[in-house]
Amino acid sequence: MKIEKLALPDSAIDFLKSQGYEKLYPPQADCVKSGLLDGKSILVSAPTASGKTLIAMLAMLSYLSKNKGKVIYLSPLRALAAEKFTEFKKLEKISLGKKIKTSISTGDFEHIEKNLEKSNILILTNEKMDSIIRHGAEWIDDIGLVISDEVHLIGDESRGPTLEMILTHLKLLESKPQIIGLSATITNSNEIADWLDCKLVKNDWRPVPLSEGVCDGGKVTMSDGETFEVKPSLRGIPIDLGVQSVQNGGQSLVFAETRVRSKSLATKAADVISQLLVKKELTALEKTSKQILSENEHTEIVKTLATLVKKGVAFHHAGLNQKCREIVEKEFRKGTIKLLSSTPTLAAGVNLPARRVVISNINRYNAKVGANRPISVLEYKQLCGRAGRPQYDKYGESIIVGNGNTEDLTEYYIHGESEPIVSKITEDKSLRTHILSVIVTHPGIKKEELLEFFLQTLGGLQTTKATLSFAINISLRFLSSQQLVIKKGERYAGTAFGKKTSMLYIDPLTATFFRDAIDNVSQQGKHTFGFLHIMTNCEEFFPNFSLRNKDYESTSLMIENHSSELIEPISEYDCSRSLLALQMWITESTELSLSDTLGIEAGDMHRMVENANWLSYCLREISKHIERSDLLEEFGDLRKRIVYGIREELLDLVRVKGIGRVRARILFKHNIKNLDDLAKIPTHKLAEIDKIGLTIASNIKAELKKVRY
Repeated sequence: MKIEKLALPDSAIDFLKSQGYEKLYPPQADCVKSGLLDGKSILVSAPTASGKTLIAMLAMLSYLSKNKGKVIYLSPLRALAAEKFTEFKKLEKISLGKKIKTSISTGDFEHIEKNLEKSNILILTNEKMDSIIRHGAEWIDDIGLVISDEVHLIGDESRGPTLEMILTHLKLLESKPQIIGLSATITNSNEIADWLDCKLVKNDWRPVPLSEGVCDGGKVTMSDGETFEVKPSLRGIPIDLGVQSVQNGGQSLVFAETRVRSKSLATKAADVISQLLVKKELTALEKTSKQILSENEHTEIVKTLATLVKKGVAFHHAGLNQKCREIVEKEFRKGTIKLLSSTPTLAAGVNLPARRVVISNINRYNAKVGANRPISVLEYKQLCGRAGRPQYDKYGESIIVGNGNTEDLTEYYIHGESEPIVSKITEDKSLRTHILSVIVTHPGIKKEELLEFFLQTLGGLQTTKATLSFAINISLRFLSSQQLVIKKGERYAGTAFGKKTSMLYIDPLTATFFRDAIDNVSQQGKHTFGFLHIMTNCEEFFPNFSLRNKDYESTSLMIENHSSELIEPISEYDCSRSLLALQMWITESTELSLSDTLGIEAGDMHRMVENANWLSYCLREISKHIERSDLLEEFGDLRKRIVYGIREELLDLVRVKGIGRVRARILFKHNIKNLDDLAKIPTHKLAEIDKIGLTIASNIKAELKKVRY
């Protein structure tokens, strides 16, 4: 089916052709035949790289050319949302008789940005959309098209229930929006389609054919029976397989089970890959390596990455900071990095295909059971879906590294069906959290109506009415006993505390833990370390690293040094490395020091800071609610210290835009300790200070006026 034959305005057709689209892929054509452009709801179950983004774009263009309402694009990850925002922002160039305005919102669950009301394409994370529903934004009724990416993540234990709740709310809207679900190939796609009231479009076509196989003892057996050898070396089979593909002109993506192994595998590949590079590539990579060093603190992980990048290899995992990850992704897309070793998190994130994907180990550490367990078939399919680069490769290969079990791996993973998607909405945490949000947004709701709503979820479809009713009763008892909801006759309503908890977007259990902890806070002295301990001890805090044997002594010393700030007595066994890291961070420890002392890398620290910022805000709001106004200033200061990573003495200086932790400390050392000192120093004198200069000095002076007047 050709693009020009589609029932879309000429301006939309011209735009699509300018983007290189000429002909629809089979899954895209199937969607059009199933009513994609006629407002019909569709669940697309298709492999990675089968053109699902264009399906979304076609639905958007069709809807906006005929309607005034809003388009919502839901993404499970911020990185993915940012990627899609860049793509869909281009639609603003098209003339559809109305101005297209695209906006993105992925954080801050307490506020709804005004630009969202004025935009007609909104790119949102699932959690942000859930928060918007809880806040009762008026424009929700204007939603006419919902596109949900990675719908199969409904089965995910941590994030699945939120997506399930959103889709349940949206499908029950009076406006009956068109729903487009984009999913990996899943076994019970019929059930998911029925639940969403969508027509199922299932197609296993890929633009680049994929062959899957298992390597055992240097021999690779593909699923079609073809075999070939890989020359073993001391580098190990995973890297031998990756190198072989690079030697044949492709790129390789090697999935490792841990961060340590991803770095180790990349290191093993470096020397042999560097020998395959031409001078032009080596020059470009040298430049990239210098960029990594110039833009980051020289932690071991950064130095190792910079060294490896020079040789055409890299590793990628959540410990790397955003800058490093973006550089690695960019260079891999460009083709200058030939072999990338990554943890599986990359498979669920940004789109980085390679000709050959190597799965170095099918086991992953499972925190629930405290041991390694084989990955699911669905996760395997996600990993191998990265094989084959459209526009670059005529084929893609995915190879599992086996261990004398070729037949078992072939049967289970390559020929096996993905596990069915099973709802997690009825689990304790999910149910109490989402029951509270439904009661808060529907005051006066009866238990029968609550049950009726949850029967509309996927969990309601997959469980019995009696089981669901029993689980709801347990959650209601908890919410009532903790004064989060109140019952009058047959009807439930949220208390002021319940409403606050729902709007803060935290687990009711965490909210009650915070409330009870604040109740115990004395009215004298500082409580900084105690507040950090509360935050890192709640379910919501992540990433949370446990203490290593060598950390107990320093933890004990830290507790002793900050004993006056504790809310209740604690021992080192109540502490985590994350608590130590936050305490070090707000006393201006560098990324290098955190890495060397605690083994905590910049990427992890960034997520901790983001999370602690949010939780300190929640603590402050709950303090307001229980009338502990004496703590509000302390929480406000703590939040700033967490965001900037500064000691208390720098709080005044960071009020000025353009002054962060490094610049504030430099100014302090030059006896500029507050805004008055900053106002007194002449601009030319300020410019002479290290890391300032005339432009920055002038900007600081301009921003200072805004703060002071």
